[in-house]
Amino acid sequence: MKMTEKVAYIRGLMEGLDLDQNKKEVKVLEAVVELLDDMAASLTELEEGYQDMADQLDEVDADLGDLEEEYYGGGCDCDCGCDCDDDDDEDDDFEDEDGFYYEVTCPSCNETICLSEDIIAEGGIDCPNCGEKLEFDLDSITEDADECGCGCGCEE
Repeated sequence: MKMTEKVAYIRGLMEGLDLDQNKKEVKVLEAVVELLDDMAASLTELEEGYQDMADQLDEVDADLGDLEEEYYGGGCDCDCGCDCDDDDDEDDDFEDEDGFYYEVTCPSCNETICLSEDIIAEGGIDCPNCGEKLEFDLDSITEDADECGCGCGCEE
């Protein structure tokens, strides 16, 4: 049952009581029901606006995805036939003119933050979102495992 329907139900219950309209308590109840009716109408309007905005955001997201695909291209440039264009990797990394940056997901708050190579090399950082101590073990990373040069880990 929608909120506007619930308010109409309450109004019907109140009218069914056949209360004396001249009593102060009845006037208060009428004012409360009127307020509930206004709030339900406002909330319905907000929900419709939210849905419209969510639909528009989905369209913008799809358009941005198309632009990213067109601009950055899809897949690997190493022509090794590997499957290194998989976007589901948890430890995504990217490079710009200042060097490599790594996307790290905080296990505590699940927020993704971008960290430079220098911060990773320090071995740890406090999560800027929740303050949880994030530690990085670089000993487990072997850079020589990637022979094709694309960052995918294949050995072609």
